[in-house]
Order: sequence, then structure tokens, then C-alpha cells
Amino acid sequence: MWASQRASSVPGSVFSLMDAAKMRARGRGLNVTDLSIGSSDQHPPLSVLDELRAATHDPATYRYPLFSDTQPLRDAAAAYLARRFGVRLNADTEVLPLIGAQEGLAHLLLAVTDPGDTLLLPDPCYPPYWGAAAVAGLNVVTLPLLPERGFLPDLSRVPANVRPRVLLLNYPNNPTSAIASAEFFREAAAWCRERGTLLVHDHPYAELTFGDYRAPSALEAGMEGVVELHSLSKTHHLGGFRVGFAAGDAGAVAALARVKGAIDFHPYLGIQRAAAHALGLPDEVGRVGARIFEERRDALLSALRDLGWEVQTPQASMYAWAQVPGLRDSVAFAVRAAEETGVVVSPGQAFGERGEGFVRFALVQPPEVLRGAAAKLGEVGV
Repeated sequence: MWASQRASSVPGSVFSLMDAAKMRARGRGLNVTDLSIGSSDQHPPLSVLDELRAATHDPATYRYPLFSDTQPLRDAAAAYLARRFGVRLNADTEVLPLIGAQEGLAHLLLAVTDPGDTLLLPDPCYPPYWGAAAVAGLNVVTLPLLPERGFLPDLSRVPANVRPRVLLLNYPNNPTSAIASAEFFREAAAWCRERGTLLVHDHPYAELTFGDYRAPSALEAGMEGVVELHSLSKTHHLGGFRVGFAAGDAGAVAALARVKGAIDFHPYLGIQRAAAHALGLPDEVGRVGARIFEERRDALLSALRDLGWEVQTPQASMYAWAQVPGLRDSVAFAVRAAEETGVVVSPGQAFGERGEGFVRFALVQPPEVLRGAAAKLGEVGV
């Protein structure tokens, strides 16, 4: 009765089915191993928590934060981007704190598009992208991410009559764990500039990289017409703290700030202090968590390949994207696996039409648990 057209257009979540399957598994007395949600199980750096703890005893942090109060976090974000990617930004006009990158994306689309504008969206992709597009009233044109292309979109195949307002990318990628090169971002940025399209890059896995690989930034292609979203949820294990930042094109950042100013204040000042401290920590702090996920990746991939499942070796992120031989209904398979074994994975269909035939694992359990989960899944028919 009260739902608006906007609210009604937000697609339903397959994950509600998975949550119900988890409850049924527990009702049967099964021990549930949840590998469906990409929320880090690691502990935040202790010095970050110390910073937050001290801030909670400072009455100056209890008030509404104004834009001027975000200066330390904006400065820390700009310094991080300069140190890590070699890009120089004006912290006053090209950086803006977010209450998490997911919130930032939804507000950014509201800020830079009008209803009916076209969004180029990868398929498969992180499901909240679809919800953000629906809330903004956008026309979505999908870009297939195919294994034979390393799960990179082929922009040359976008029809000439499609005039996108925004191209949304995400590398290291969720769900596929694919990576993109600096050259790819330069080509994508040039493609967008030729068309008057804003390139938005969601970059929460910037530091969750394995071996010698280091992920580039889309901002290395220049600030004009590029906005990148960063999060402290993964590298610093601060998912529940809801803090990140947008950086890039000054006009787009200003539009985002205008929309956010009508909807929310900035993150709690104590969280801002903790985040600024985290961004200033040595890079090696973030590498500790990455090595843990890398060890888990190796354990899971070995077990999945023993089952005959096809899975590329991720160089980054906290996921494994596995193609299951003969799988035609990933949702039915994932629900059945949860109910029969207690192992919960994300069905590929939840990420888009091109995700069918795959399942996604979040590397949020120790190696021995991941190996045991894979063995149980081998007993579930497709």
C-alpha cells in the first residue's frame, strides 16, 4: 500500500532464500559454515581500536560532524592515494568521506544522473548495484563479464546508440575476483571521456592482493570524469564501522556532497579519527590480512579442483568464483547444499544472468574449514 514505485522497483534478494535455508539447516541440527557473505572475520588493527576508544571519551566527538570536521580524514585519504597509487588530489574538493562505499555509490548515482539515464553495469556484479540503479530510476545496460576475457568487459561491443551517463566498474572484482590493469583503466577512461560518460570505480579490495600483485587505481588515468570509491571494510576489517571515501572528479564529488548534505551527516567523529589513523598505517599492516586470505584461497582451490570444479586462481579479493560442471540452477543448488550439508555459498544467479552456473565462496573461514566445506559440497548433486 505504501511502497513507492521506486521502492517496488528494487529487486528482491536471493540471499533471503539463503538465510531461510540456513535456519532450516540449524533446525535439523547441522553445523552451519557460512561462506556466503564477504565480511572479514579478521580483527581490526589494535591501534585503530585504541584511537576509537579514546575518541569515545572525548565530548568533542559527540556532536554532528560538519564538512570542516572531515579535514583530517580527507587529508589522510589523499595522502594514502598519493603514497599507494601516485595520484595527487585536492583534499578539499576531490575527496569526500562516506558512510561506507555502498552508501556512497547509491548517493553518487542520485547525484550525477537523472531518472531514465543509462548506466552500464557489469554482469555478474555485486547485487546492491542493481538496487542503487533502481532507486535512481536508471536504465541499465549490462556488460557481459566472460571467463574467456578474464571477466573484463568489452567496451567496443557497446551499441553505438547507447549513450551511457555512467559506467560502473569494480576491480579486483566481486564476485569473480578478476583483476584489471592500469592500461585497462586508461582505455576505459578514454572511452568514457569521448562519450561524456562518468567512470565510477568501486575499489574496496584495493589492498587484498596476493603475492607480488598490487591493484592499480582508476584515478591513475586522471581525475577528469573519474570517481573512485574506497572502503576500510576489507583491508582494515572495519566493515561494521561503515566508513570509506570517494575521490576524483571535483564536479562529481561536489554533486555527491550536495546530495549527502540533504540526507545524512558524516560518520561519527570517533570513527573518522580511527579511519584517518588506519589510512596512515604502514602498508605491511594491510598485507597481514591479505596473506591470511591467500592461504585460505590456496586451500579451497585445491579442494574444489579435486571435485572437478573449474576455478581460476584469484590474484586479489576475498572470494573464489567456481564454475560447477553441469550446474543449471545455482539457486536451487545453493539452497539444497545449505539444507543438506550446512555449507552456505552464494549462488551465481544472485549476481546476474551471467553468473548462472557458478557459485561464490567468501574466504572467511580457516583453511581446514574450507577444505571440509568443499568435501561436503562434493556430495550434493547438481
